[in-house]
Amino acid sequence: MTLLDRSQFLRPIAHRGLHDATAGPMENSRAAFEAAIARGFGIECDLRPAKGGLPAVFHDKTLERVTSSTGAIARHTAESLKSVRYPDGTSVMTFEALLQLVQGRVPLLVEIKSEWDPPDAAFLSEIAMLCQAYAGPLAVMSFDPAVLTAMRALAPSIPRGIVSGLFESETGDTWWAAKLSRERAYRLAHLLECGPVHPAFVAYHVKALPTPVTRFVREVLGLPLFTWTVREAEDLSRAQQWADAPIFEGIDPS
Repeated sequence: MTLLDRSQFLRPIAHRGLHDATAGPMENSRAAFEAAIARGFGIECDLRPAKGGLPAVFHDKTLERVTSSTGAIARHTAESLKSVRYPDGTSVMTFEALLQLVQGRVPLLVEIKSEWDPPDAAFLSEIAMLCQAYAGPLAVMSFDPAVLTAMRALAPSIPRGIVSGLFESETGDTWWAAKLSRERAYRLAHLLECGPVHPAFVAYHVKALPTPVTRFVREVLGLPLFTWTVREAEDLSRAQQWADAPIFEGIDPS
């Protein structure tokens, strides 16, 4: 197992950068990442595959929620992404561009998005290559153990972490109900598929804390526990008691 550098990572982590959807900057944008760096916060970001497996820093499968463009991000090349713009006029970043921006100044928690399909080999290979060439503190994470098992083979020196929660909404619906059975959701919520991953940390939904498995992770295994997404004072208080670092947005964690 590759250990996580606690001295670097155990600090407040800005969820998708230090962003504000109403006043700007937009999530996962250059401005949001620059704002996080200026405050000394760690950065959490999302990666989606663009055309040919190019890693793009973006949360959704489609563009319309946060940009002036429409359609799938998967159809874009590195060149055409330059025309996909946020309200401030800046473009969607590639993962390579983000690494060039950060240059090790703050730690990066990189979430590899998954739709619970077989892992995209070209996408993960490119991520692995960029991560291994990067000199700063960086770790990858995903909800999908298959993604992280593949990353373990491709980039064994890069710390890996499972993102999880109870896999249930407030109405009792299972997250990704069209993709995951209730039995599978239970296994994922209780980290029962983590063996092949050899995780160096866990990131767990703050509203679910504490759970027996998160206490086992911290108190028995001694792994760092991040918690997401901390958006209000109650969340922050829970994070301070039951986790090691908050992944936050919309509040000042200091």
